[in-house]
Amino acid sequence: MKILFAANRFPYPPYRGDKLKIYHLAKRLAAKHELHLITFIEDKSDLQYLPQLRKIFKEVHLVPLPKMRSYWNCVTAFFRNEPFQVRYFASDAMSRKIDALLDQHRFDAVHVQHLRMAQFWNKRKHIPRLLDLPDAYSLYWHRRIKSKQGLRRSFIYTEFKRVYHYEQIIRDFDKALVCSNEDRKYLQEEHHLYNVNILPNGVDLTVFSGEQHRYEQDKVILFTGNMDYAPNVDAVDYFATDIFPQILEKFPDVRFVIAGQRPVKKVLQLASDNITVTGFVKDLGEMYRKASIVVAPLRFGAGTQNKVLEAMAMGVPVVSHNIGFNGLNIKSGEGVVLASTSGEFVQCCIALLESESQRRTIGLKGKEVVYEQFDWDTIAARLENYLLEIQQINQKQPHG
Repeated sequence: MKILFAANRFPYPPYRGDKLKIYHLAKRLAAKHELHLITFIEDKSDLQYLPQLRKIFKEVHLVPLPKMRSYWNCVTAFFRNEPFQVRYFASDAMSRKIDALLDQHRFDAVHVQHLRMAQFWNKRKHIPRLLDLPDAYSLYWHRRIKSKQGLRRSFIYTEFKRVYHYEQIIRDFDKALVCSNEDRKYLQEEHHLYNVNILPNGVDLTVFSGEQHRYEQDKVILFTGNMDYAPNVDAVDYFATDIFPQILEKFPDVRFVIAGQRPVKKVLQLASDNITVTGFVKDLGEMYRKASIVVAPLRFGAGTQNKVLEAMAMGVPVVSHNIGFNGLNIKSGEGVVLASTSGEFVQCCIALLESESQRRTIGLKGKEVVYEQFDWDTIAARLENYLLEIQQINQKQPHG
């Protein structure tokens, strides 16, 4: 097949969720198919990574998206009904580039990444188009409402309502994908959308695997993630303030390590004798190898969390709130222990720190689950089947 990937962000280096997913999927599909990429470029320093993308994509087409232009787009959003998230990426230059590409090439299918890119493809119904969503986006915004007060809460509520109505655009695509049954069920019940299928997030098992985890370690609680991402910032602040002090009463020498790039001031201020904020870590695998347990105390968000999958792949037991767990389609104890309240979270962490055998049992089960369900090779094959499906459906439909 000849496939065009339309990405909202330059997909390299693959350190964040939206970049990571498209990079790993395309890397695997490139072995059998001719891939092309069209994406925005916001930072000229990303041009140094073009050789990496050209190993995967036959052609890479870049459309500049200056910050000032995006900020102006957001200003204009006050007078429109579109979500700010969508308006930020509005671009006549992108529309013109897509027109030129479709005049030049005949693609068998287009992989459109994120609701932000749907605006460029919803009306191009002469070509098979698949909309790949990280989650049910309005569900993410709805969960954020409770975390804020005052003007921020008002803004988040406004954005939730806009995203909620904008999600109807999903109907215009041949097929849409989300990464969990929870997100799919939400879109079906809220919007009666029945063209939605599942494409889970995955793990690169060439990076997050290796030797047997050392389960005798009982001194490090780890959290990983981009530390300018609102759900992560809230999660570590909540853990450090409400949960970790109670664990320290039982284990005064345990450390909480927050590992992730771009920590904001609120995160940096958490650093103390027992809390370490690392900033960017090149080898996250090494962090997991040193961890006794990984925590995912997320209070809002949606989808499947890479931090949870990576820990499972390394054989490290995870304690998670419902968010971070519900999208995995597993039972509590199969790599991840579900803790629905702060009290349960404290008790689950203490129980794991007390028992090497429990850490081993849960960790090894998680590794087994990841190898069965969340290997990128398996997920890429699933995406390939979806792309073939929409190509065949399109071929059978009359055009003109």
